Amino acid sequence: MKSRIFALAAAGLLASQAAAAEDMVFTSWGGTTQDAQAEAWAEPFTAESGINIIQDGPTDYGKLKAMVEAGNVAWDVVDVEFDYALQASNQGLLEPLDFDVIDRESLDPRFTSDYAVGSFYYSFVLGYNPAHFSGDAPESLSDLFDLEAFPGKRTFYKWSAPGVIEAALLADGVPADELYPLDLDRAFAKLDTIKSEIIWWAGGAQSQQLLASGEAPIGFFWNGRLTALQDDGMDVGISWDHNITAADALVVPKGAPNKEAAMAYIAHATSAEAQAEFARLSSYAPINLGSPELMDSEIRATLPDAQTAVQVNADMAYWAEHRDEIGNRWYAWQAE
Repeated sequence: MKSRIFALAAAGLLASQAAAAEDMVFTSWGGTTQDAQAEAWAEPFTAESGINIIQDGPTDYGKLKAMVEAGNVAWDVVDVEFDYALQASNQGLLEPLDFDVIDRESLDPRFTSDYAVGSFYYSFVLGYNPAHFSGDAPESLSDLFDLEAFPGKRTFYKWSAPGVIEAALLADGVPADELYPLDLDRAFAKLDTIKSEIIWWAGGAQSQQLLASGEAPIGFFWNGRLTALQDDGMDVGISWDHNITAADALVVPKGAPNKEAAMAYIAHATSAEAQAEFARLSSYAPINLGSPELMDSEIRATLPDAQTAVQVNADMAYWAEHRDEIGNRWYAWQAE
């Protein structure tokens, strides 16, 4: 009954918005992820509402802040990292979401706040190219830091975000339930042991290329990128042990020109059906709690929400509070 009420509320809002706004702008990161968002969310939303979704990107936090501060916002809905969403809401950069339109109770509470709802969630996982390992295969995060047993280059995400710091601490023996507050001295000391062998990846396509070519035959990857390589026929090793979750989020910048249409779009994008379709296309997990039952069991088995027994949830609130502090040290360390 409750879902029916939200559907009727959204339908009424769509009808009013179709007359008021012919276009709205959705900004995301580009690449295959935004392609999947367009197919799973934007195209059906336009067919239902008559509102055309203009795709823009990539997401740029400096640009979002400048737009809001100048009172000249061109974006209506933006896909951002969840810890940034929490930080931006604290800085007054976002509109509160309308949960009379968006069904909050159907969404994963780990990735839901007054100003942001999950776009999708993913895991950082250990991945490797089996062709480059003749003996035992790497199985754990400690193997990722073991240059003697598993020599060669390894690849990690370049940007300061939840994932790599936690992986270093877990590999160094910190229990998962004792990660926070992050011991940065210990994490960087662990990273120092392999620093000379690290190749940084800045985007998902680059991470795939490094692994497939063997330039970096082992590393820490977004799970969906490894699944995509498998789907293309590549033999890829994946260890889900201590997979570290993080999420993207959908937000509305403060002063967005089409705020009501933005709320309706988010309601659609986070619906069980739209989330299930996006998960099928992207191999990232849905944030709507009703999506899994709509999905093929074989696809579900490849997603992070099937790996919760060995999963570590990155603390998004901690990262939001310490994002700048960690980032400053992270980039200074890379430059040393």
